[in-house]
Amino acid sequence: MRALSIYAGPRARAHFQKNGLHSADVSAIPAAAGGPKGLILGPLDRFIFGQWLTQSSQPVHLVGASIGAWRMATACLADPVAMFNRLEHDYIHQDYALLPGEKRPSAQRVSDLFGANLQAFYGGRMPEVLQHPRYRLHVLTSHGQGLLAREQPWRTAAGFASAFLANAVSRPALGSWLERVIFSSACVTAATQPATLPFDTSDYPTQQVLLTESNFQAALQASCSIPFVLKAVHDIPGAPSGAYWDGGVTDYHLHLNWRGLVLYPHFQKSVVPGWLDKHLRWRHKASSFLDNVVVLAPRPDWVQTLPNGKLPDRTDFTRYGSNLAARVQAWSTAVADSARLADEFAAWLDRPDLSEVQLL
Repeated sequence: MRALSIYAGPRARAHFQKNGLHSADVSAIPAAAGGPKGLILGPLDRFIFGQWLTQSSQPVHLVGASIGAWRMATACLADPVAMFNRLEHDYIHQDYALLPGEKRPSAQRVSDLFGANLQAFYGGRMPEVLQHPRYRLHVLTSHGQGLLAREQPWRTAAGFASAFLANAVSRPALGSWLERVIFSSACVTAATQPATLPFDTSDYPTQQVLLTESNFQAALQASCSIPFVLKAVHDIPGAPSGAYWDGGVTDYHLHLNWRGLVLYPHFQKSVVPGWLDKHLRWRHKASSFLDNVVVLAPRPDWVQTLPNGKLPDRTDFTRYGSNLAARVQAWSTAVADSARLADEFAAWLDRPDLSEVQLL
């Protein structure tokens, strides 16, 4: 059984027919939100950033939301393969044990522990990320508007209910409640200006700010701050004031209007625009935004061979409860099996076969 499927938009497929696929062709790599699902992309990350991209020298934009932002920031470290291994270990072994009387860990405690983990992971190494000679990092966050401008129990609940209804009417309407704010590392030629984005932003209300040492930790934590699971991050230095949440709320799978050839390791074929679109199936189809995109995704029949017949996901925290060892075993098994994704991509690069590339 094969594990990997390769999909390409029409312009990306035409590029394959004429030129094949080389690391020097890639202008951007997106990384989706999706929590534990992103774990299966670890072997692909290690191959792409540890072996394949090292064969070229062009600038590459790394764009991430939530766990995707953590993955792409890790790719910018001086020893990405070792740090991807550490990210994988730390994520699999995270444990928010319940305190006496708790039915679920408090959002404040989860935020505090997660923030401490980020500080331990990147502490003293932010210059490696922000000054990488090739990679330009873009961290996506969701910035609250109106009732969501500040996090308070009644305001937040009412605000997200209103955001859900607005999004059901039209995706741009969601922008009245949550705007996209992108924290970008500096432009090569102007250290005080953020790097040019590798996608157009006219599809959705967007602001871009410079990612610096003073706001790196806050921006990355905000990008991972799932509403009601973690606390919002407020008043990030250098950015508009207010509350910031998980970048996946506005940009779940980074269905953006991309420029240049984009290589997208993903955990499924569909590139869903926002988290609130998960159940709006008509928004899961490919659009012209993805014409230049190559998606590397696991085959559904291979996914069924993994523990519990699925990818690791957040429901496993409830499924395994306090049995940390069982969850660690299930997730570790899935990650070990996902080495096949990287092996099959490497084999395809050695002997490209266009007949194996499906239309996205």
